[in-house]
Amino acid sequence: MKFLHVADIHLDSPLRGLDRYDGAPVDQIRGATRKALENLVSLAIEEEVNFVILAGDLFDGDWPDFNTGLFFVRQMARLGEKGIQVYAVRGNHDAESKMTRRLPWPQNVHFFSSKKPESIIVDNLDVVVHGQSFASPKVIEDLALGYPAAARGKINIGILHTSLDGRPGHATYAPTRLDVLKSKGYDYWALGHIHKREIVSSEPWVVFPGNIQGRHIKESGTKGCELVTLESGGLRTEHRPLDVLRWKVLDVEISGATDLDEVLERTAKSLDVAVAEAEDRLSAVRVRLTGRGDAHNAIAAKPETVRQQVRALAIERGSGSVWVEKVSIETSAAVDLAALKTRSDPVGELLRQFESVRTGDTEPLVALVEELQALRQKLPAELTEDMDGLQLGDPEYLRTILADIEPQLISRIMNLEAGT
Repeated sequence: MKFLHVADIHLDSPLRGLDRYDGAPVDQIRGATRKALENLVSLAIEEEVNFVILAGDLFDGDWPDFNTGLFFVRQMARLGEKGIQVYAVRGNHDAESKMTRRLPWPQNVHFFSSKKPESIIVDNLDVVVHGQSFASPKVIEDLALGYPAAARGKINIGILHTSLDGRPGHATYAPTRLDVLKSKGYDYWALGHIHKREIVSSEPWVVFPGNIQGRHIKESGTKGCELVTLESGGLRTEHRPLDVLRWKVLDVEISGATDLDEVLERTAKSLDVAVAEAEDRLSAVRVRLTGRGDAHNAIAAKPETVRQQVRALAIERGSGSVWVEKVSIETSAAVDLAALKTRSDPVGELLRQFESVRTGDTEPLVALVEELQALRQKLPAELTEDMDGLQLGDPEYLRTILADIEPQLISRIMNLEAGT
Protein backbone atom coordinates (compact mmCIF):
# COMPACT_ATOMS: atom_id res chain seq x y z
CA MET A 1 0.00 0.00 0.00
CA LYS A 2 1.28 3.44 -0.95
CA PHE A 3 -0.15 6.94 -0.83
CA LEU A 4 0.91 10.55 -1.33
CA HIS A 5 0.41 13.14 1.38
CA VAL A 6 0.13 16.66 -0.06
CA ALA A 7 -0.87 20.01 1.42
CA ASP A 8 -1.08 23.72 0.63
CA ILE A 9 -1.13 23.59 -3.15
CA HIS A 10 -2.64 27.10 -3.35
CA LEU A 11 -3.52 26.48 -6.98
CA ASP A 12 -3.13 29.60 -9.16
CA SER A 13 -1.84 31.61 -6.23
CA PRO A 14 0.11 34.61 -7.56
CA LEU A 15 3.84 34.52 -6.91
CA ARG A 16 4.81 37.85 -5.39
CA GLY A 17 6.83 40.65 -6.96
CA LEU A 18 6.99 39.32 -10.50
CA ASP A 19 6.86 42.52 -12.49
CA ARG A 20 9.24 44.65 -10.47
CA TYR A 21 12.38 43.45 -12.20
CA ASP A 22 13.13 43.41 -15.90
CA GLY A 23 13.69 40.01 -17.41
CA ALA A 24 11.60 38.04 -14.93
CA PRO A 25 10.20 34.86 -16.53
CA VAL A 26 6.69 35.96 -15.64
CA ASP A 27 4.70 33.40 -17.64
CA GLN A 28 6.82 30.52 -16.40
CA ILE A 29 6.48 31.63 -12.79
CA ARG A 30 2.76 32.35 -12.94
CA GLY A 31 2.12 28.78 -14.08
CA ALA A 32 4.33 27.26 -11.38
CA THR A 33 1.55 26.01 -9.06
CA ARG A 34 -0.23 24.35 -11.98
CA LYS A 35 2.93 22.63 -13.16
CA ALA A 36 3.65 21.47 -9.60
CA LEU A 37 0.17 19.92 -9.43
CA GLU A 38 0.80 18.19 -12.76
CA ASN A 39 4.05 16.86 -11.29
CA LEU A 40 2.09 15.54 -8.31
CA VAL A 41 -0.34 13.65 -10.52
CA SER A 42 2.48 12.23 -12.63
CA LEU A 43 4.31 11.05 -9.50
CA ALA A 44 1.16 9.36 -8.18
CA ILE A 45 0.72 7.49 -11.47
CA GLU A 46 4.41 6.60 -11.75
CA GLU A 47 4.53 5.24 -8.20
CA GLU A 48 1.17 3.46 -8.66
CA VAL A 49 -0.12 4.77 -5.35
CA ASN A 50 -3.48 3.65 -4.01
CA PHE A 51 -4.67 7.11 -3.06
CA VAL A 52 -3.69 10.75 -2.59
CA ILE A 53 -4.36 12.85 0.52
CA LEU A 54 -4.83 16.64 0.20
CA ALA A 55 -4.54 18.24 3.64
CA GLY A 56 -6.15 21.62 2.98
CA ASP A 57 -5.60 24.87 1.07
CA LEU A 58 -5.84 23.18 -2.29
CA PHE A 59 -7.10 26.55 -3.53
CA ASP A 60 -5.80 29.99 -2.57
CA GLY A 61 -9.31 31.37 -2.14
CA ASP A 62 -12.46 31.81 -4.18
CA TRP A 63 -11.81 31.39 -7.91
CA PRO A 64 -11.85 34.56 -10.02
CA ASP A 65 -13.39 32.36 -12.74
CA PHE A 66 -13.93 28.63 -13.39
CA ASN A 67 -10.55 28.01 -15.05
CA THR A 68 -8.86 27.11 -11.76
CA GLY A 69 -11.54 24.56 -10.92
CA LEU A 70 -11.55 23.10 -14.42
CA PHE A 71 -7.78 22.62 -14.31
CA PHE A 72 -8.09 20.76 -11.01
CA VAL A 73 -10.86 18.55 -12.44
CA ARG A 74 -8.64 17.63 -15.41
CA GLN A 75 -5.79 16.60 -13.15
CA MET A 76 -8.02 14.57 -10.83
CA ALA A 77 -9.53 12.84 -13.87
CA ARG A 78 -6.02 11.68 -14.80
CA LEU A 79 -5.81 9.99 -11.41
CA GLY A 80 -9.31 8.55 -11.79
CA GLU A 81 -8.32 6.87 -15.03
CA LYS A 82 -5.69 4.94 -13.07
CA GLY A 83 -8.06 4.05 -10.23
CA ILE A 84 -6.34 6.42 -7.76
CA GLN A 85 -8.66 7.85 -5.10
CA VAL A 86 -8.29 11.35 -3.64
CA TYR A 87 -9.24 12.27 -0.06
CA ALA A 88 -9.22 15.99 0.75
CA VAL A 89 -10.08 18.44 3.50
CA ARG A 90 -10.59 22.18 3.12
CA GLY A 91 -8.34 24.60 4.98
CA ASN A 92 -8.51 28.27 5.92
CA HIS A 93 -7.91 29.50 2.34
CA ASP A 94 -10.49 27.26 0.67
CA ALA A 95 -12.97 26.89 3.54
CA GLU A 96 -16.55 25.93 2.68
CA SER A 97 -17.89 29.46 3.23
CA LYS A 98 -15.18 31.05 1.05
CA MET A 99 -15.87 29.17 -2.16
CA THR A 100 -18.79 30.66 -4.12
CA ARG A 101 -18.12 28.89 -7.42
CA ARG A 102 -18.51 25.12 -7.56
CA LEU A 103 -18.04 22.27 -10.01
CA PRO A 104 -18.93 18.58 -9.78
CA TRP A 105 -15.77 16.72 -8.78
CA PRO A 106 -14.69 13.48 -10.49
CA GLN A 107 -16.00 10.37 -8.75
CA ASN A 108 -12.55 9.50 -7.38
CA VAL A 109 -12.42 12.74 -5.34
CA HIS A 110 -13.92 12.99 -1.84
CA PHE A 111 -13.92 16.21 0.21
CA PHE A 112 -14.59 15.57 3.89
CA SER A 113 -17.55 17.26 5.56
CA SER A 114 -17.06 20.52 7.45
CA LYS A 115 -19.86 19.72 9.91
CA LYS A 116 -18.14 16.90 11.80
CA PRO A 117 -15.33 14.37 11.32
CA GLU A 118 -15.93 11.65 8.74
CA SER A 119 -14.33 8.22 8.43
CA ILE A 120 -13.91 6.58 5.02
CA ILE A 121 -12.97 2.94 4.53
CA VAL A 122 -10.65 2.63 1.54
CA ASP A 123 -11.87 -0.06 -0.86
CA ASN A 124 -9.84 -3.30 -0.97
CA LEU A 125 -7.44 -2.05 1.72
CA ASP A 126 -7.40 -2.32 5.50
CA VAL A 127 -7.25 1.46 5.70
CA VAL A 128 -9.56 4.03 7.28
CA VAL A 129 -9.12 7.73 6.55
CA HIS A 130 -10.52 10.28 9.01
CA GLY A 131 -10.93 13.98 8.26
CA GLN A 132 -12.87 17.22 8.66
CA SER A 133 -12.87 20.34 6.49
CA PHE A 134 -12.97 23.97 7.60
CA ALA A 135 -16.46 25.44 7.48
CA SER A 136 -15.09 29.00 7.72
CA PRO A 137 -11.63 30.53 7.29
CA LYS A 138 -10.92 31.13 10.97
CA VAL A 139 -11.43 27.86 12.83
CA ILE A 140 -10.15 28.37 16.38
CA GLU A 141 -11.43 25.20 18.06
CA ASP A 142 -9.45 21.97 18.33
CA LEU A 143 -11.02 19.85 15.59
CA ALA A 144 -8.83 16.86 16.48
CA LEU A 145 -10.69 16.39 19.77
CA GLY A 146 -13.78 15.33 17.81
CA TYR A 147 -12.01 12.73 15.65
CA PRO A 148 -13.00 9.13 16.46
CA ALA A 149 -10.68 6.57 18.01
CA ALA A 150 -8.75 4.34 15.63
CA ALA A 151 -10.63 1.49 13.98
CA ARG A 152 -9.22 -1.80 15.24
CA GLY A 153 -7.30 -4.00 12.86
CA LYS A 154 -6.93 -1.18 10.29
CA ILE A 155 -4.32 1.35 9.23
CA ASN A 156 -5.76 4.64 10.47
CA ILE A 157 -4.88 7.96 8.80
CA GLY A 158 -6.04 11.34 10.09
CA ILE A 159 -6.15 14.41 7.83
CA LEU A 160 -6.05 17.76 9.61
CA HIS A 161 -5.36 21.35 8.56
CA THR A 162 -3.85 22.85 11.70
CA SER A 163 -1.24 25.13 13.22
CA LEU A 164 -0.71 22.40 15.84
CA ASP A 165 0.71 24.18 18.92
CA GLY A 166 1.90 27.14 16.86
CA ARG A 167 4.59 27.77 14.26
CA PRO A 168 6.39 31.11 13.56
CA GLY A 169 5.00 32.95 10.56
CA HIS A 170 1.71 31.03 10.43
CA ALA A 171 -1.65 32.05 11.82
CA THR A 172 -3.30 29.90 14.50
CA TYR A 173 -6.02 27.70 13.01
CA ALA A 174 -7.55 24.50 14.45
CA PRO A 175 -4.87 24.42 17.16
CA THR A 176 -4.15 21.12 18.87
CA ARG A 177 -1.41 19.28 20.72
CA LEU A 178 0.71 16.28 19.86
CA ASP A 179 -0.66 14.32 22.82
CA VAL A 180 -4.21 14.83 21.50
CA LEU A 181 -3.20 13.40 18.11
CA LYS A 182 -1.40 10.45 19.71
CA SER A 183 -4.40 9.67 21.89
CA LYS A 184 -6.47 8.75 18.84
CA GLY A 185 -4.27 5.73 18.09
CA TYR A 186 -3.80 6.57 14.40
CA ASP A 187 -0.82 5.34 12.40
CA TYR A 188 -0.31 8.53 10.40
CA TRP A 189 -1.46 12.12 10.80
CA ALA A 190 -1.42 13.98 7.46
CA LEU A 191 -1.22 17.64 8.45
CA GLY A 192 -1.43 20.82 6.40
CA HIS A 193 -1.14 24.62 6.85
CA ILE A 194 2.59 24.93 7.68
CA HIS A 195 4.52 25.58 4.46
CA LYS A 196 7.80 24.10 5.68
CA ARG A 197 8.28 20.35 5.86
CA GLU A 198 8.41 19.01 9.40
CA ILE A 199 8.39 15.52 10.86
CA VAL A 200 6.68 16.29 14.17
CA SER A 201 6.69 12.66 15.31
CA SER A 202 7.61 9.25 13.92
CA GLU A 203 5.72 7.18 16.52
CA PRO A 204 3.11 7.65 15.23
CA TRP A 205 3.91 9.61 12.10
CA VAL A 206 2.77 13.23 12.41
CA VAL A 207 3.92 15.12 9.33
CA PHE A 208 3.70 18.53 7.69
CA PRO A 209 4.85 17.99 4.07
CA GLY A 210 5.13 21.74 3.39
CA ASN A 211 3.65 23.31 0.27
CA ILE A 212 4.39 21.91 -3.18
CA GLN A 213 5.60 25.18 -4.74
CA GLY A 214 7.28 28.11 -3.02
CA ARG A 215 5.46 31.36 -3.80
CA HIS A 216 7.96 33.97 -2.59
CA ILE A 217 11.46 34.32 -1.18
CA LYS A 218 10.37 33.35 2.35
CA GLU A 219 9.31 29.94 1.02
CA SER A 220 12.75 28.91 -0.14
CA GLY A 221 14.23 25.46 -0.56
CA THR A 222 12.84 22.15 -1.81
CA LYS A 223 9.04 21.87 -1.94
CA GLY A 224 7.03 18.71 -2.50
CA CYS A 225 5.05 15.90 -0.88
CA GLU A 226 5.39 12.74 1.20
CA LEU A 227 5.41 9.30 -0.40
CA VAL A 228 4.19 6.93 2.33
CA THR A 229 4.69 3.18 1.97
CA LEU A 230 3.44 0.31 4.13
CA GLU A 231 6.27 -2.15 4.76
CA SER A 232 6.69 -5.16 7.04
CA GLY A 233 7.91 -2.92 9.86
CA GLY A 234 5.13 -0.36 9.45
CA LEU A 235 4.77 2.89 7.54
CA ARG A 236 7.75 4.66 5.98
CA THR A 237 7.72 8.17 4.52
CA GLU A 238 10.08 9.99 2.16
CA HIS A 239 9.93 13.49 0.72
CA ARG A 240 9.59 13.87 -3.04
CA PRO A 241 10.16 17.24 -4.76
CA LEU A 242 7.40 18.65 -6.98
CA ASP A 243 8.40 22.31 -7.38
CA VAL A 244 9.27 23.80 -10.75
CA LEU A 245 10.79 27.02 -9.42
CA ARG A 246 13.03 27.08 -6.37
CA TRP A 247 13.57 30.18 -4.26
CA LYS A 248 16.89 30.75 -2.52
CA VAL A 249 18.67 33.51 -0.62
CA LEU A 250 22.36 33.80 -1.49
CA ASP A 251 24.41 35.58 1.15
CA VAL A 252 27.70 36.83 -0.27
CA GLU A 253 30.07 37.98 2.47
CA ILE A 254 32.46 40.79 1.46
CA SER A 255 34.80 40.62 4.44
CA GLY A 256 38.30 39.75 3.30
CA ALA A 257 37.59 40.78 -0.30
CA THR A 258 40.06 43.37 -1.48
CA ASP A 259 37.95 44.79 -4.31
CA LEU A 260 34.66 44.54 -6.20
CA ASP A 261 36.02 41.96 -8.66
CA GLU A 262 36.59 39.54 -5.81
CA VAL A 263 33.06 40.12 -4.52
CA LEU A 264 31.65 39.39 -7.97
CA GLU A 265 33.76 36.25 -8.16
CA ARG A 266 32.26 35.07 -4.87
CA THR A 267 28.81 35.90 -6.19
CA ALA A 268 29.40 33.83 -9.32
CA LYS A 269 30.41 30.81 -7.23
CA SER A 270 27.25 31.17 -5.12
CA LEU A 271 25.14 31.31 -8.28
CA ASP A 272 26.82 28.13 -9.53
CA VAL A 273 25.87 26.34 -6.30
CA ALA A 274 22.26 27.55 -6.58
CA VAL A 275 22.01 26.26 -10.15
CA ALA A 276 23.39 22.86 -9.14
CA GLU A 277 21.07 22.54 -6.13
CA ALA A 278 18.01 23.48 -8.20
CA GLU A 279 18.47 20.29 -10.28
CA ASP A 280 17.40 21.69 -13.67
CA ARG A 281 14.61 23.82 -12.16
CA LEU A 282 14.26 27.56 -12.59
CA SER A 283 15.91 29.35 -9.67
CA ALA A 284 14.62 32.59 -8.19
CA VAL A 285 17.40 34.00 -6.04
CA ARG A 286 17.81 36.99 -3.81
CA VAL A 287 21.47 37.99 -3.63
CA ARG A 288 22.46 39.72 -0.41
CA LEU A 289 25.85 41.38 -0.27
CA THR A 290 26.65 41.50 3.44
CA GLY A 291 29.41 42.23 5.90
CA ARG A 292 32.09 44.82 6.42
CA GLY A 293 35.25 45.21 4.40
CA ASP A 294 37.46 47.12 2.01
CA ALA A 295 35.20 46.40 -0.98
CA HIS A 296 32.34 48.37 0.58
CA ASN A 297 33.39 51.74 -0.81
CA ALA A 298 33.38 50.45 -4.40
CA ILE A 299 29.95 48.88 -3.88
CA ALA A 300 28.49 51.94 -2.17
CA ALA A 301 29.84 54.27 -4.88
CA LYS A 302 27.77 52.62 -7.64
CA PRO A 303 25.13 50.36 -6.05
CA GLU A 304 22.89 50.21 -9.13
CA THR A 305 25.82 49.25 -11.34
CA VAL A 306 26.67 46.45 -8.91
CA ARG A 307 23.06 45.20 -8.99
CA GLN A 308 23.11 44.99 -12.76
CA GLN A 309 26.52 43.30 -12.73
CA VAL A 310 25.05 40.61 -10.47
CA ARG A 311 22.11 40.16 -12.86
CA ALA A 312 24.54 39.82 -15.76
CA LEU A 313 26.41 37.13 -13.84
CA ALA A 314 23.17 35.24 -13.27
CA ILE A 315 22.41 35.29 -16.99
CA GLU A 316 25.88 33.99 -17.77
CA ARG A 317 26.10 31.31 -15.06
CA GLY A 318 22.50 30.13 -15.30
CA SER A 319 21.99 30.16 -19.08
CA GLY A 320 18.43 31.36 -18.55
CA SER A 321 17.72 29.12 -15.53
CA VAL A 322 18.32 31.81 -12.89
CA TRP A 323 16.20 34.86 -12.19
CA VAL A 324 17.60 37.39 -9.72
CA GLU A 325 14.55 38.50 -7.79
CA LYS A 326 16.46 41.17 -5.90
CA VAL A 327 19.98 42.33 -5.10
CA SER A 328 20.18 43.61 -1.56
CA ILE A 329 23.24 45.62 -0.53
CA GLU A 330 23.81 45.41 3.22
CA THR A 331 27.54 46.13 3.42
CA SER A 332 29.55 48.63 5.39
CA ALA A 333 33.13 49.70 5.83
CA ALA A 334 35.35 47.78 8.22
CA VAL A 335 34.47 48.87 11.75
CA ASP A 336 35.61 48.27 15.34
CA LEU A 337 32.39 47.25 17.15
CA ALA A 338 34.00 47.29 20.58
CA ALA A 339 35.04 50.92 20.04
CA LEU A 340 31.59 51.86 18.75
CA LYS A 341 29.94 50.51 21.90
CA THR A 342 32.02 52.85 24.08
CA ARG A 343 30.78 55.95 22.28
CA SER A 344 28.59 58.31 24.30
CA ASP A 345 26.37 59.26 21.35
CA PRO A 346 23.09 57.57 20.21
CA VAL A 347 25.04 55.04 18.12
CA GLY A 348 26.90 53.73 21.17
CA GLU A 349 23.70 53.71 23.24
CA LEU A 350 21.84 51.74 20.56
CA LEU A 351 24.60 49.11 20.31
CA ARG A 352 24.69 48.73 24.08
CA GLN A 353 20.91 48.25 24.11
CA PHE A 354 21.23 45.53 21.46
CA GLU A 355 23.87 43.77 23.53
CA SER A 356 21.73 44.02 26.67
CA VAL A 357 18.72 42.47 24.95
CA ARG A 358 20.85 39.75 23.38
CA THR A 359 22.30 38.72 26.76
CA GLY A 360 18.92 38.36 28.42
CA ASP A 361 17.63 41.71 29.67
CA THR A 362 13.86 41.50 29.07
CA GLU A 363 12.86 44.96 30.33
CA PRO A 364 13.39 46.76 26.97
CA LEU A 365 11.57 43.94 25.18
CA VAL A 366 8.56 44.08 27.51
CA ALA A 367 8.27 47.82 26.85
CA LEU A 368 8.55 47.23 23.09
CA VAL A 369 5.89 44.49 23.24
CA GLU A 370 3.48 46.84 24.99
CA GLU A 371 4.07 49.58 22.43
CA LEU A 372 3.60 47.22 19.46
CA GLN A 373 0.40 45.74 20.89
CA ALA A 374 -1.02 49.22 21.50
CA LEU A 375 -0.11 50.29 17.98
CA ARG A 376 -1.74 47.20 16.46
CA GLN A 377 -5.01 47.93 18.28
CA LYS A 378 -5.13 51.34 16.59
CA LEU A 379 -4.58 50.06 13.06
CA PRO A 380 -7.55 49.43 10.71
CA ALA A 381 -8.56 45.76 10.37
CA GLU A 382 -7.53 45.64 6.70
CA LEU A 383 -3.94 46.47 7.68
CA THR A 384 -3.70 43.75 10.35
CA GLU A 385 -5.39 40.81 8.61
CA ASP A 386 -2.02 39.51 7.34
CA MET A 387 -0.25 40.01 10.70
CA ASP A 388 -1.62 36.96 12.51
CA GLY A 389 1.66 35.08 12.04
CA LEU A 390 3.68 37.92 13.64
CA GLN A 391 4.10 37.07 17.32
CA LEU A 392 4.30 40.66 18.50
CA GLY A 393 3.42 39.67 22.06
CA ASP A 394 6.29 37.20 22.39
CA PRO A 395 9.56 38.73 23.72
CA GLU A 396 11.63 35.75 22.50
CA TYR A 397 10.23 36.14 18.98
CA LEU A 398 11.16 39.84 19.04
CA ARG A 399 14.64 38.96 20.36
CA THR A 400 15.14 36.76 17.28
CA ILE A 401 13.95 39.54 14.96
CA LEU A 402 16.29 42.06 16.59
CA ALA A 403 19.24 39.69 16.15
CA ASP A 404 18.44 39.51 12.44
CA ILE A 405 18.24 43.26 11.91
CA GLU A 406 21.18 44.35 14.08
CA PRO A 407 23.89 43.81 11.40
CA GLN A 408 21.80 45.58 8.78
CA LEU A 409 21.10 48.50 11.11
CA ILE A 410 24.76 48.92 12.01
CA SER A 411 25.69 48.90 8.33
CA ARG A 412 23.14 51.58 7.52
CA ILE A 413 24.24 53.77 10.40
CA MET A 414 27.88 53.54 9.37
CA ASN A 415 26.96 54.26 5.76
CA LEU A 416 25.08 57.38 6.81
CA GLU A 417 28.04 58.57 8.86
CA ALA A 418 30.32 57.98 5.88
CA GLY A 419 27.91 59.82 3.58
CA THR A 420 27.43 56.81 1.27
